[in-house]
Amino acid sequence: MLENALSDRHDLKRRGVLFVLSSPSGAGKSTIARKLLADEPELGVSVSATTRPMRPGEVDGKDYHFVDLEEFRRMAADHEFLEWAHVFDNRYGTPHAPVDAMLDAGQDVLFDIDWQGAQQLHQIAGGDVVRVFILPPSMPELRDRLVKRATDSVEVIDARMARAANEVSHWDGYDYVLVNDDVERCFRDVKTILNAERLKRSRQTGLIGFIRKLTR
Repeated sequence: MLENALSDRHDLKRRGVLFVLSSPSGAGKSTIARKLLADEPELGVSVSATTRPMRPGEVDGKDYHFVDLEEFRRMAADHEFLEWAHVFDNRYGTPHAPVDAMLDAGQDVLFDIDWQGAQQLHQIAGGDVVRVFILPPSMPELRDRLVKRATDSVEVIDARMARAANEVSHWDGYDYVLVNDDVERCFRDVKTILNAERLKRSRQTGLIGFIRKLTR
């Protein structure tokens, strides 16, 4: 595959990418994340810890690590999170250890987090982080998508729209900003970004040794 071409051809080691997707609820982030995981079987996933109740069909340790508030506070106090945030009266956080292990092994890790988490992650992990923000075509279109999902009350949709306006205001904290007016095209753009970031010189940790062999 294109994204692994350099490493496959020359057996060059590289450091993984912490690939962040953020968007307002309903803008298509989760759909694109699912498509990316289906297309990239070796892409790692950051499994967040959360205090929210488990929903039907969810699996502890796969969808989220479900913990109570006391345990979440302990993890935060012990600096076990790369990032954490309050979202709709619940708390979500990314455990540090499994992400570090994947990154050091050269595995890319996908993050489905909001702007607060993206900001914290960038402050901690810096150059390993690539941040992509996905915008809806318009706010009326976003509301229409939320209504058509038929999973939330009018009150919840109103709250999501208010939150969406706040989230959109943080667009300039991202490396890439895409408008999702066509999910397939937006997905292709996300793939292009990931491929390019994987091939950056700064991530090719085996490149120096390869160059030395060339110039002997």
